[in-house]
Amino acid sequence: MVQLYRNPDYPYVYETHLHTSEGSACAGCSGEQMAQACYEAGYTGIFVTDHFVHGNTAVDRNLPWTEWVEKFCLGYEHAKARGDKLGLQVFFGWEACYQGMEFLIMGLSKQWLLEHPEIRDCSIPRQYELVKRDGGMVIQCHPFREEWYIPELKTFPEYSDAVEGVNASHTGYRSCSHNNPEFDVRAQAYARAYDKPMTGGSDVHSTELLLGGMAFPEKLRDPQDFIRAVIERKPYLLLTGNEGREQQSTGGPLRRP
Repeated sequence: MVQLYRNPDYPYVYETHLHTSEGSACAGCSGEQMAQACYEAGYTGIFVTDHFVHGNTAVDRNLPWTEWVEKFCLGYEHAKARGDKLGLQVFFGWEACYQGMEFLIMGLSKQWLLEHPEIRDCSIPRQYELVKRDGGMVIQCHPFREEWYIPELKTFPEYSDAVEGVNASHTGYRSCSHNNPEFDVRAQAYARAYDKPMTGGSDVHSTELLLGGMAFPEKLRDPQDFIRAVIERKPYLLLTGNEGREQQSTGGPLRRP
């Protein structure tokens, strides 16, 4: 089993970009399996961010909204049930798609989705308005990834709170797709140019973990705690997925606090 390297000053590590087979057609493992693997690797918590309606969702888009949401949230709910038994924090989010450009939505809930069917087909400006109105956060993820399913690269500084500056599928030595660190170099330059805080995540789709994410000096209480830490630019580390490999000569992974 792969293990995170844990910086003793930032021992609480969170995977912020994770997919399950219940919600994402491109994912290979269930929410329960993902929670188990992340716990065993040493993560403190995870955000389940399955592909939303117009992304690579695993759920039939023709279903009535309430039924669609119920099925869409199963990956999160299965991960949460397993995480609760293990002591792994599991938080809810999703990854919205607009013609290949994608956004992580944090800080809202399944109940919010049920009460806001208008989020299904709204525009990028309207998405930002709705999410922000109720205390959520919009992160533009992997904004400079180049792939066949992304027809045109676009950035939306006015409609996002942060930029995913590190995506371990771009940088990590274990990655088998999208592996090009230049995508992150450009994302970080963009974030600095617009004075946007940065986040880090793996974009992981199976239990072959990439070991990316974000490391904090204190344990997060809830998604709002995460949002505050990012927006207020409190101290945290962005993980490339290479930390354990780079630190093997100094003792390897640290134990869960």
